[in-house]
Amino acid sequence: MKSKQTSFDIAYRAGVSQSTVSRALRNSPLVNEETRRKVQEIAKELNYKVDKNASSLRTQQSGTLALLLFEDPTNDDSLINPFFLSMLGSITRACSNAGYDLLVSFQKMKNDWHADFEDSRKADGIILLGYGDYTDYEEKLVHLINQNTHFVRWGADVKGLPVVSVGCDNFHGGYQITEHVLNNGNSKLAFIGGVTDAAPEFLARYKGCCAAQKENGIKVNKSLQVDAISTEESGYNATIELIQSKKSFDAIFGASDLIAIGALKALQDNNIKVPEEVAVIGFDDIQTASFTFPPLTTAKQNTILAGELLVDKLLKLINSEQAETELMETTLVVRSSCGSALKS
Repeated sequence: MKSKQTSFDIAYRAGVSQSTVSRALRNSPLVNEETRRKVQEIAKELNYKVDKNASSLRTQQSGTLALLLFEDPTNDDSLINPFFLSMLGSITRACSNAGYDLLVSFQKMKNDWHADFEDSRKADGIILLGYGDYTDYEEKLVHLINQNTHFVRWGADVKGLPVVSVGCDNFHGGYQITEHVLNNGNSKLAFIGGVTDAAPEFLARYKGCCAAQKENGIKVNKSLQVDAISTEESGYNATIELIQSKKSFDAIFGASDLIAIGALKALQDNNIKVPEEVAVIGFDDIQTASFTFPPLTTAKQNTILAGELLVDKLLKLINSEQAETELMETTLVVRSSCGSALKS
């Protein structure tokens, strides 16, 4: 009786090399779709299962990708920005579809997360998620580059270093939101969020906001910008500060949905009607955004596509293929938090 089927049996049946079978079973982009489908159908017919341990010994790869998720300040004990939760799901599915396991590790900025993942064969590559301003950890990125670690990151483009990033076109998103606000008849726009180099995504959104105002003949009122980090509490406190300043405004652009949700509560606690007196707009389109009162108008970032791109680009680097930084456009999601505001 013949022993269990091997990849060489599949190769013979498919009329391809054994190495092509291995790539096809890993969903490698180096194998065309027709061949990949044919190999996978034969493998299924023969009830063939990949021996990951044997495969790792042959390829000197672990068959695992590492996701390093930076802990964020939150109003609960999760320490995970809800924006990244749907991206986490997408990354997990994309890894599974490519035949890889996913190692998720929660990190603090002070931790040595740049340790030798590849050298220790814990993972073949690293995805950095939620790390914000890369200047805070530029030294660690240089260390990863010097040790030839395969890695990609979510966020703004890294200047001056050969780092592959996937991110959002935050300038375009800020411009898009502001144009909608102005077309809605609101001209006294407050921006809540940090606008320094330490918050590159927020800064790009603010720059897009300012550009849209200028191109529509509106003078930017810099005094209507209030710093905040991406939490509901910070958005609430910044909005209270704005209200107490007695400055005139008829719209609030929260640099994130969490900030905007905090702003909504601050306005409501001060009997300021939304959107009749002040329109509120966020950025991200987290799940909660559609369940606020009123539901939040926002700029949607495609987290499903983002997760797929992060995995795809990392696998390209692992396979010695060309991978480049990519920015995704946002989609405006119009809900009732941005309606016609009353003018004084």
